[in-house]
Order: sequence, then structure tokens, then C-alpha cells
Amino acid sequence: MLVIMFCVSESDAAAIRQAFLEGGEFAAAVELRRRFVGISSNADARRFVRTILGWASSNAAPAEVGKAQ
Repeated sequence: MLVIMFCVSESDAAAIRQAFLEGGEFAAAVELRRRFVGISSNADARRFVRTILGWASSNAAPAEVGKAQ
């Protein structure tokens, strides 16, 4: 079994999210494969896209924690 590991920068993730918003999952997979040429399987690319879409942006505001009364 071959394990694929790669690092996704925030700018790569943002571009992939934007491609998803504009064209759906397949467009995002194409964008991911354009940026990471070693990914040759559409099925893997779509799985990676779904993972990236589930990440919270590092630029997002921190979640609010319960306040003490």
C-alpha cells in the first residue's frame, strides 16, 4: 500500500475552496491536481478535496468558548 503525504498551504486550500464554490467537487479536484501533480487519481483527488473542505481556515476567528457567569 502506497501512502501519499503532502502539505497544503493556506493559499492552496483557499484556491481549492474557491474552485469548489465556483464549480463543485470536480472543479476543486482539478484545481488540487493542478497544484499537486503527483496526484494522478480523480478518486483520491476528490477524497482529498473533501478533507480540505472540512478544515477550518487558520484565518478564521477562534470559536467562542462558554462564558463564566
